[in-house]
Amino acid sequence: MPAPHRLPPPKGVDSQGLLVREGSLGLVPAAFRPVVDAARERLPRVFGERLDSAYLYGSIPRGTARVGRSDLDLLVALRDGPRAADRAAADSLGDALDREFPAVDGVGTLLYGRARLLSEAETHDLGWFVACLCTPLLGEDLAERLPRPRPDSLLARETNGDLALLLPRWRARIAAADDRPKARRPLVRFMSRHLVRTAFTLVMPRWGGWTSDLAEMAEVFGAYYPERADAIRRAAVLGYEPAGDPGTLASYVDDLGPWLAGEYARVHGVKTPRED
Repeated sequence: MPAPHRLPPPKGVDSQGLLVREGSLGLVPAAFRPVVDAARERLPRVFGERLDSAYLYGSIPRGTARVGRSDLDLLVALRDGPRAADRAAADSLGDALDREFPAVDGVGTLLYGRARLLSEAETHDLGWFVACLCTPLLGEDLAERLPRPRPDSLLARETNGDLALLLPRWRARIAAADDRPKARRPLVRFMSRHLVRTAFTLVMPRWGGWTSDLAEMAEVFGAYYPERADAIRRAAVLGYEPAGDPGTLASYVDDLGPWLAGEYARVHGVKTPRED
């Protein structure tokens, strides 16, 4: 199928077609600088000499965060693999930052060992994530040791080719969730964003570029799959403004998610299994 004429030209790549890094500390909005500064100050105290490097990702370093609506996303690379105590310490730090700084609506921290981030197996998944979607905050920038990939089918497969494996976990999380709308909203936001990003990377190689804007992701996808365009556009809206509707969650795991997982496997294949 040829690319539709109404699509915007691809962006997020350089003249050689390689993905470029998005975000920078200079783009952090003024309202979020205090919480970013606090994270930079406290992370070394939490992890000590085991801290290798730390990064921001998401809307805050892209300069698109909304006060009181956006969360602070952190990735921490440790000198060895993370332990259970590290997860507890990261959660405690996130809870404290969330309480103290009303500009953010939650704090999430990804923890990985340095060796895994630099491993060949993660080149087109976590390695790409660090090299292109993470903004250095502390320590050595591991992106200098990582290649910048192209927005091709290999990248698509290794980033989001595991949706079929995730859906049973999503069903379990939905079943275990508190029945109040307030408790379901985080699930709607998380699953909406994941589905939109998966839908976008399904067509990313055809478009030939990258964007992290959910609305733009939905529009690019919809140009290639008009029969599913409205569902992904709605998911993009809920990714920013989630509502705790149980019907939305049911549609994700019973209809949209299974269809997307099947089409993804047909077009790009299934993500290479990881040891963990």
